[in-house]
Amino acid sequence: MTSEKTAVDFWFDPSCPWAWMTSRWVDEVAAHRDLDVTWHIMSLAVLNEDRDDIPDAYKAFFPRALRYTRLVAAAAELHGQEVVKPLYDALGTRIHPGGSTDPDEVIPAALAEVGLPASLAAYSESDEYDEQMRASHFDGINRVGQDVGTPVIAVNGTAFFGPVISPAPTGEIALTLWDGVVAAASYDGFFELKRSRTRDPQF
Repeated sequence: MTSEKTAVDFWFDPSCPWAWMTSRWVDEVAAHRDLDVTWHIMSLAVLNEDRDDIPDAYKAFFPRALRYTRLVAAAAELHGQEVVKPLYDALGTRIHPGGSTDPDEVIPAALAEVGLPASLAAYSESDEYDEQMRASHFDGINRVGQDVGTPVIAVNGTAFFGPVISPAPTGEIALTLWDGVVAAASYDGFFELKRSRTRDPQF
């Protein structure tokens, strides 16, 4: 008898350090559990575009973040869903543990690592695939509500924001946390469990 795969959908903004941490945890779990993970783009810039209470320093970050989301959306449309996760890994490694804030350095290096054409970089400054990017974003965010952020995860169809974790757990504790998340997702009346963050992202 074979166990069924657990269907997981993961929405991320490549610039979000918290999504990056959670994605590393999902990778750890996937090495030990039978997960079928589909990776989707979402956008912190789109999420916050109609808000008036955003600090100027955070607003200044959105154009850079938008370049990465546009790039991933274009890559998915032109080269298929299978390039989304490798491209996310290549971007995120440079943005988060690598600490780079320059898209003109990050994007060409990430494309080269994944084996995608350098010409794709132009789409990071184009709105050509914004319709698809926004559709992916709202597909995720509409499952959990507008008062959250990234990441959004759906487990067997039940979606939630988070988990927000730092650092990304490994080994047995990673699996214990996963089992708790799956258990919470199994009850459609479960909505929220939260405490204040006491540490920054630890890569």
